[in-house]
Amino acid sequence: MGNANRLKRVVIVGGGTAGWMAAAALSRFFADGQRTITLIESDAIGTVGVGEATIPPICNFNAMLDIKESDFLRETRGTFKLGIEFVNWGRVGDRYFHPFGEYGQDFHGIQFHHLYLRECARSGQAGGISEYSMSTMAACSARFGRPAQGAQSLVNQIAYAYHFDASLYAGFLRRLAERQGTQRREGRITDVQRNSETGDVMSVKLENGEKIAGDLFIDCSGFRGLLIEEALQTGYEDWSHWLPMDRAIAVPTANQGSPDPFTRSTAHSAGWQWRIPLQHRTGNGHVFSSAYMDEDEARSILLDNFEGEPLAEPRTLQFKTGMRRKAWNHNVVSLGLSGGFIEPLESTSIHLIQNGIQRLFALFPDNPISPLERDEYNRGMAELFEDVRDFIILHYKATQRGDSEFWRYVRDMDVPDSLARKMELWRLHGRVFRENAELFTTPSWVAVMLGQNIEPSSYDPIADTLDESKVAAAMEQMRRAYAETAKKLPGHEAFIRQSGGWHEDMPRPFAAAGIG
Repeated sequence: MGNANRLKRVVIVGGGTAGWMAAAALSRFFADGQRTITLIESDAIGTVGVGEATIPPICNFNAMLDIKESDFLRETRGTFKLGIEFVNWGRVGDRYFHPFGEYGQDFHGIQFHHLYLRECARSGQAGGISEYSMSTMAACSARFGRPAQGAQSLVNQIAYAYHFDASLYAGFLRRLAERQGTQRREGRITDVQRNSETGDVMSVKLENGEKIAGDLFIDCSGFRGLLIEEALQTGYEDWSHWLPMDRAIAVPTANQGSPDPFTRSTAHSAGWQWRIPLQHRTGNGHVFSSAYMDEDEARSILLDNFEGEPLAEPRTLQFKTGMRRKAWNHNVVSLGLSGGFIEPLESTSIHLIQNGIQRLFALFPDNPISPLERDEYNRGMAELFEDVRDFIILHYKATQRGDSEFWRYVRDMDVPDSLARKMELWRLHGRVFRENAELFTTPSWVAVMLGQNIEPSSYDPIADTLDESKVAAAMEQMRRAYAETAKKLPGHEAFIRQSGGWHEDMPRPFAAAGIG
């Protein structure tokens, strides 16, 4: 019992966002003189670094590491993100917003969207559901406000995440992790030694001949999966029949104005284009399916549809959507791209890393590793990946587009039973049932379903138990209050500057105006 069974040596293979997130978190709690945290990376091996948009749980991760928000924004050239604007997804010309946070206010335990659906059916005067979202109303006017604990204001309904430069975030976390005791080793791994009896990884060998032994290994080596796949041959569950995108072309451009507090996703004929505004540049990329579009055409679409001067040559990345059959195999835990990949449509890549780290904390093993705890980790990660997968598939399935072979395929394809059931429950009475600890909340499902024209046949009959005139009056008052509150918020850039989050060395081409 006790310290005799503690794992002493944790080895992280690979740097980048995944590796340094793991190192920063583990060294905060485990680099205590009893254990060692070692990260191996090679400067000669590039990192993907495409994911620069996040979802709200990243705030919790930074808080866990005691990172001050203004320092984080300044060091990563970060901006705030209130949600995602989707263009051309339901039909060409359509536009809707998927916000962070809630829609309206529930009445007597009845979810707001049912009251909204009833009012739409009753009078047709309810307006768009976006008008009942504080995050959306702020985003549409390029304004931002931070919730304040205890304050009685609609601003407290804002939920937010960040846009940031992923390579700068990795560097920021590296400095933090090394201050906390993480040891970095430079070099390529040339060999992996396994225990002949247990099959566990015992050590890795660097090209300079150095051997680094460990009790627990965390594979952050990217799509290659140096330990989880090359050494352990864990296997991969391929989801490309549901999500056929397998390429992304990325290019940064110069900013044309103050950065917007939201990501934009614009659907094209065989994929979609992202726009992610940072302090010092805008990230752009075109995610597409090579089965329906060749690379030259995809590059032309991207170059014809961004704003500002390109700051680098377009870069192409290849991927296969899916997940490792086991996120944790033997004594190797995979994080980031080595564990799986789901296209960045809803900015979940960094969250999957974060959740994997926090789940590892919750199930951190002794020596020998318990198969029960390892299986629990794998069950939880598989559920999370499948939840995210279903939500991403929804965006493609819930379309009326038939203008290309690609859109006809995804519109008509069979989807996982778990998603088909959710869509049918929505079509009947606008109901959303979340299972287990699903990542995406009811408002997220409502945003995409309504945004992509999936109208339910009716609303929940329980909504009829409330007085129509009182609900209608309350909704109208609510709608006015959201609009008025948004007008009083500072401009997005102004807020970052006032809070000390704007990088000091940045030129100031725009006035930090916009305070209402």
